[in-house]
Amino acid sequence: MAQTRSNLFNNLIAQFDTPWKRYAAFAVILALLLVAPISLGPYATVILTNALLYVVLALGLNVVVGYAGLLDLGYAAFFAVGAYTVGILTHTFGFNFWLTLPVAVGAAVVAGVVIGTPTLRLRSDYLAIVTLGFGEIVRFTARNLDITGGASGISGIQQPWLFGWHINTPFEFYYVFVVLAVIAVIVSVRLQHSRLGRAWLYVRHDEDAAEAMGIDTVRVKLAAYVIGAIFGSIGGAFFAVNLGAISPESFSFQQSVLILMAVILGGMGKIPGVILGAFIVVLAPELLRDMGEFRLLLFAVGLLLVMLFRPSGIWPARGK
Repeated sequence: MAQTRSNLFNNLIAQFDTPWKRYAAFAVILALLLVAPISLGPYATVILTNALLYVVLALGLNVVVGYAGLLDLGYAAFFAVGAYTVGILTHTFGFNFWLTLPVAVGAAVVAGVVIGTPTLRLRSDYLAIVTLGFGEIVRFTARNLDITGGASGISGIQQPWLFGWHINTPFEFYYVFVVLAVIAVIVSVRLQHSRLGRAWLYVRHDEDAAEAMGIDTVRVKLAAYVIGAIFGSIGGAFFAVNLGAISPESFSFQQSVLILMAVILGGMGKIPGVILGAFIVVLAPELLRDMGEFRLLLFAVGLLLVMLFRPSGIWPARGK
């Protein structure tokens, strides 16, 4: 019976897994996102903004985990690098937000190269432990430095201006994150179908065979790690100006686990699946809020059932 249900679900997904139907589905989803704040109100808009942030972060981690097959348990570190770079430069030194954005990306690239170059020769669980340690080092460093505000973090981060438009309301930030999510999807699609994307696929499935074919596996994996870091830093930069305040606890190990959960739950390497996973991770606990203290228990049971019946994710990559 379980196999029959799985086949029915696969057939249902296959109906939407053609290029034109995917484009049509994206267009419908985008149209719904554009009108959502009008019908759902301020609270739902804030929740959807958080879901869109997770879409950006999960697509970035999908490059690392889904495309290149690198298990990263410290992804929130790059999220923190972007947020703190923007927070310090705008709040402490008075820089314009848009000027700090490339600095945040550059800081994430440097961090990705410094951490990735000596560690990406490691595989599976060894790499997971190193990335976990990196995430905790960044968080504890932020907690103990004066310039990062210590345990209290940084508050009063100014919202940005864009051509005379002051982006300072939840509705305005919602549409900014819609644009960010669309850009993240386009970049992910282009990367997936690029020469580099095919190299990631070979490395993910058989690293030894890829190396025998002449692929520089360390360089290819480092590229995935750095590109994932860029996604994370951009998400962190907009997260900082949206909330106006950041603290070390915003970038804990739990944050890395939630982003990784969105990727695995949706389907590693599959962009629609990762988007679906990001929305489920953010929206499911909110939809279960009326269940009180049992909502996290129900959420966990739901995740367990999904993984039992869909071990490769709700919408896995073709050929899994």
